[in-house]
Amino acid sequence: MKIAMLRASNNRNGTRMTIDISSDIHIDLHSDILTELWPRLTRRARRLSRSREEAEDLAQEAVLRLCQALRGGAQITAPDRYAMILLHNLARQRWRQRRETESYEDDMIGTQPEAPGRIACAELQAAILRLPEDQAALMSLVAAGETSPKQLAAQVGVPKGTIMSRLARARASLRRDLGLLQDSPVSELL
Repeated sequence: MKIAMLRASNNRNGTRMTIDISSDIHIDLHSDILTELWPRLTRRARRLSRSREEAEDLAQEAVLRLCQALRGGAQITAPDRYAMILLHNLARQRWRQRRETESYEDDMIGTQPEAPGRIACAELQAAILRLPEDQAALMSLVAAGETSPKQLAAQVGVPKGTIMSRLARARASLRRDLGLLQDSPVSELL
């Protein structure tokens, strides 16, 4: 990893910025663009980071990459915008690296798997189709959401007592067909 140090000094010719990249590379900048850019970069970096030191590191890294791009011959028409984009990208990269993730265990899963419920529904629908026609029609209405015996009687056109006995016989047949206990609740069927 390269260590960069940015130093600004004022002399009678204006502000002079020097960037030392490790010990073998030295870039001397005497640029109005960089001297105007540095305060903006550090302000923005402070907003994007947790501490002042991290903000300075972020700003230095952005300036370093800008200088490397310029030194490499890149044609950058708006260095201030380029540096701000670099700064934001570096900040995002650090956020991603810093994000802590937790590994999930089997007992931590928040949602139940859907497959067993779907299989049970498919088995119930198949069992309903095997019922006698009058019982299958009633159970299909119940499965569609109609649970009032009075409403079922009105829809089918038979007395309410007949509806109750057909539903009882259909549920008993479904319990036998699906292997449920005789006293298992109706909610397990529909």
